[in-house]
Amino acid sequence: MHLNRRQFLILSSLGVASSVFLAKLLSNESAQSTDIQPIVAASAQTQPLLRFISVADTGTGAQGQYAVAGAMTQYHSQNPFNLAILAGDNIYTNGEFEKINAVFERPYQKLLQQGVKFHACLGNHDIRTDNGDKQVSYPGFNMQGRYYTFRRDSVQFFALDTNFNADWKNQLIWLEQELSRSDAPWKIVFGHHQIYSSGVYGVNKPFIETLVPLFKQYGVQLYINGHDHNYERTRSINGTTYLICGGGAGLRPVGRSEWTEHSASQLSFAAFEVYADRIVVSGIGTDNQVFDRGIIHV
Repeated sequence: MHLNRRQFLILSSLGVASSVFLAKLLSNESAQSTDIQPIVAASAQTQPLLRFISVADTGTGAQGQYAVAGAMTQYHSQNPFNLAILAGDNIYTNGEFEKINAVFERPYQKLLQQGVKFHACLGNHDIRTDNGDKQVSYPGFNMQGRYYTFRRDSVQFFALDTNFNADWKNQLIWLEQELSRSDAPWKIVFGHHQIYSSGVYGVNKPFIETLVPLFKQYGVQLYINGHDHNYERTRSINGTTYLICGGGAGLRPVGRSEWTEHSASQLSFAAFEVYADRIVVSGIGTDNQVFDRGIIHV
């Protein structure tokens, strides 16, 4: 191993055991040249309670989807996870279920074979055929209905049907009831449509009026969505971070707003490491590089 002067001085000032440990770390620098590896290094002090990913607007079966799927598989090989949030527009262009092999089973074959469970919600393209009913009943999407909840470790997830024809009256009653009775330290809601966005669709005022007050009242720390074909992470807005991960297959432009922490028109997915006191969020591109990292506090 070749040491520069700074590294040599650091090693010479340490004890034997510490020197050996640091030398091993330095010798691995070239093997850890991508930005995926620092996810492990930054969290090396404790293992996460849960690791999962999210992606949306995926269902093209085209090159972009396969590129993102490849990055997801690469991330899995270094940071194993068994949960993926699929935030809508799962089948383009019209939700034709006969395409399920081409737009889901083949692109994510390696992940599915390794036991990764996808939990989906319906996007606006998904409801164009049979109102998305076949997707709701498809075992690979693990949907318990058009809106549903499930828990993994310290996290409770709430999946919404955010489409215009959703049963909003009953869904909002259900959401408030489920949020109010949840004792999970972490509450994460996901749906297809944006709430705060600097992309093509912009700010969703009706959702700000209906959903945001519930998030604030019941302590939802994170909302995940697609619809805008880009990546955007907001700062905490009244205790909730809004994360758009719609670069799963294609792209549209995105700007910045006063509440934007990071935005990028980049094919990508989001990765999450959940700890007792924080969630580490990473945006990862098809080059396997981490282009954004943020922390959500409990």
